[in-house]
Amino acid sequence: MAKLKKAARTKTTSRRPAAKSAKAASHNLISTAQQIWAAGVGALARAQGEGTDMFDALVKKGMSLEAQTRKLANGKVDVVRASVEDRVENVREKATDTWDRMEKVFEDRVQRALTRLGVPTREDLAGLNKRVEALTAELRKQNGKALAPKKASVPAKKAVKKASVTKKAGKAVLPKAPTPRAPKA
Repeated sequence: MAKLKKAARTKTTSRRPAAKSAKAASHNLISTAQQIWAAGVGALARAQGEGTDMFDALVKKGMSLEAQTRKLANGKVDVVRASVEDRVENVREKATDTWDRMEKVFEDRVQRALTRLGVPTREDLAGLNKRVEALTAELRKQNGKALAPKKASVPAKKAVKKASVTKKAGKAVLPKAPTPRAPKA
């Protein structure tokens, strides 16, 4: 029992300093919390004071970076613009060449189709006109009439007009094709 009393006394005495140490720890904790709070308020005050200066410094730095970027971009834009203009010019030339070739092919095909149909060309008609004039002059000489040769008689002019391509109301009218004849065997 004596041992129990002694153990009880030891526990009681050890409780007293624990209570004192709990109060001290509680006081330290409150003091630390107050210091943390004060540090936060101080940081806020410092940020408010230096925040404006820092903001101005950041704006200044941003403006200088933007100016440098614009200079660099403007130089690149000029290079890109020149490159694009060169490419557009090349494409335009190729398109024009292609268009000219297509137009030539179309004209050639139309000419071949007209030739197959027996439609005389302008040159053919001019040659025939010269031959008719020469024959007319020869006939007049043989008949004893030495009259000056006329340019072309009225029927010859009508034939030339009918054979050539005319435009009526903005539309091209092609002459009628001659009636095809069966080949002689």
